[in-house]
Amino acid sequence: MNTGPGDPDASATVIIGRKVLPGREREYEEWQYGVNAAAADYPGYLGAEVSPPTPLQPDWVVVYRFDSIAHLQAWMNGATRQRLLDVGEQYFDGPATQQVISGGSRPTDPLVTVVVTHRVHPGHVEEFLAWQRRMSHAESTFEGFRGSEVFRPVEGLQDEWTTLYRYDTAEHLDAWLTSDKRQEVLAEGRKFDDFKLRTVDNSFGSWFAFAENGREAPAPSETKTALAVWVGLYPTVVLLTLALSPLRMPLWLGLLVGNLLSSFTMSFFTMPRYVNPLLKRWLRPSPTERPARTNLIGLGTVAVATVFWVLVFYVVTTRIWSLP
Repeated sequence: MNTGPGDPDASATVIIGRKVLPGREREYEEWQYGVNAAAADYPGYLGAEVSPPTPLQPDWVVVYRFDSIAHLQAWMNGATRQRLLDVGEQYFDGPATQQVISGGSRPTDPLVTVVVTHRVHPGHVEEFLAWQRRMSHAESTFEGFRGSEVFRPVEGLQDEWTTLYRYDTAEHLDAWLTSDKRQEVLAEGRKFDDFKLRTVDNSFGSWFAFAENGREAPAPSETKTALAVWVGLYPTVVLLTLALSPLRMPLWLGLLVGNLLSSFTMSFFTMPRYVNPLLKRWLRPSPTERPARTNLIGLGTVAVATVFWVLVFYVVTTRIWSLP
């Protein structure tokens, strides 16, 4: 856990949550991607992510990362962002929530991250840190736990202490959040029970990581994600099935081995080398392009790729090679 004092030259992250008015989601997304493009022009910009609401996360969550607190402040307090916020107010249902984190590093494969903020009296800091260590130890005994970090307040930006903890799936996170053990540890820290909790659901990890000039792009929507995975999964599964068929394994073993190989193939080859380059313009559209046009191009590419593989595998399995 990172409990050291803040370094003014360390990386800085801000997590912003907003409720969007029903029916304005598409307009909000277009506006938000424009805001992210504007942030990318500021010094020190490292990346931005947009997470739509989920059953665990009722708000839209935007994460900005900069290489220093000073550069983050320049963006957050700049006239450009304020002008864009004035335009975007029409899409929101109420004020935003915000947490700023100084230091630490972005995990490489988080699926579900929980952000908890506490206000801690200066005289209770050591007791708070000891309680957080007990909390982290308890969390680590639950399946799917990926680690935790504690961040000190950021002078001039945020008075709260911020804790991040990560689980590999929403189900494993829910098991911890609803557990008797968590309630027991929370009861031990009654003087710290004034806290805010936010869940950031970031499914599929780094399967959809894009970068231009070293800048990471926002993750695609859930619909685009599902279709893109389908485009990659079909040829991967069929090719592995053909490759493994001479081994004549029983069904239960063949599926076990095939699923393991498909996970590695999708992570290290299919997604980064085939699907992402093929669908990049659709998965990561330019803010200046009309969504209707990029969606038409993207869905057309999905259809063409699918028909191509269907024809290839039809010819292979009916004209060239018969499965044993």
